[in-house]
Amino acid sequence: MTIPSSFESYSRRLRADIKRGTALTDAEFSALANCLFALQFAHVAPYRRLCEARGISPATLADWARIPAVPAQAFKDLELTSLATTERTSVFHSSGTTEHRPSRHFHNADSLAVYEASLLPWFERHLLTGGGRLRPRAILCLAPPPELAPHSSLVHMFACAGAAFAEGGARFLARLGVDNVWVLDDPTAVAAMRDAERAGEPVVLLGTAFMFVHLLDELERRGLTLALPPGSRVMETGGYKGRARELPKAELHALITARLGVPGGFIVCEYGMSELSSQAYDRIAGNAPGQRCAMPDEPRAFHFPPWCRALVVSPETGCEVEEGETGMLRLFDLANVRSVMAIQTEDLAVRRGAGFELLGRAARAEARGCSLLAA
Repeated sequence: MTIPSSFESYSRRLRADIKRGTALTDAEFSALANCLFALQFAHVAPYRRLCEARGISPATLADWARIPAVPAQAFKDLELTSLATTERTSVFHSSGTTEHRPSRHFHNADSLAVYEASLLPWFERHLLTGGGRLRPRAILCLAPPPELAPHSSLVHMFACAGAAFAEGGARFLARLGVDNVWVLDDPTAVAAMRDAERAGEPVVLLGTAFMFVHLLDELERRGLTLALPPGSRVMETGGYKGRARELPKAELHALITARLGVPGGFIVCEYGMSELSSQAYDRIAGNAPGQRCAMPDEPRAFHFPPWCRALVVSPETGCEVEEGETGMLRLFDLANVRSVMAIQTEDLAVRRGAGFELLGRAARAEARGCSLLAA
């Protein structure tokens, strides 16, 4: 394997591997991870300080799993990027209000192209291939359009998926309210659902958990029960952030089925972060050949694409826990080209084979390592 010597050559190599569509071998993943670590060690100064404080450098690294992980909290306080100010064409923020200090993930055109190359095949595999191949007329999004939310990685993801896979692109059904909070455009959203029902063609409906609650509450207020056409799929992501009444996931999905007519086997959960460039999904919609959907009482394990790996680690030792044990989720995303590939999240998870069952956010504590980064 030829080892890329620059961010640009690395990006070309990774995009070629993604386009190839086959899983990276352990050796290929290790080589690319070591290469990207060396580039980021050399060009992301706050990250280099963290690595040096931990006594790890490209010259001493023995295993990609030992690449130092940056606490997700650090993206709020520091510019974890190899891009000069003049090179930055986009920045994704973590969600929140204007009173919230967001994480920042900077991109240029090249790194954004890698981001898009990463998201499309995994989205297609989990939302569009099961239960019969689907080419929807439009992808309906419970979110504001990109021009109103230019710093939302989720909105960018929705727009990319719409442009790539839907004849009519993505249709956005929300706007911004006070403090940039997302607000469902109730008349437009309900009309879009009813139009889809009348057209009789399957649709793909994407949104956060709290936006689905708003939609379901509006349907209940109007006394409406819809039946989206057979084969329609739903992707639900994210939490509530105090923006809606909170529902257990099983109850939320049951209400989606009851109010929109989408069976549970066609409801997919997504896990992503503004600090990442890859996403994880917990099932293939529609029970694709060779893929068994989880039963209602079974844990649904999330899986990242082959170029991103998840470890569930002990908060005490930092080592990977055993199968079925609980720990903190640590991610190694090869598509995070110009920031930092190794991220220590604040999420609790259970190790489930090569995937993980998500339990939720751990009790809030200052992430260790931030002071070293700022030194």
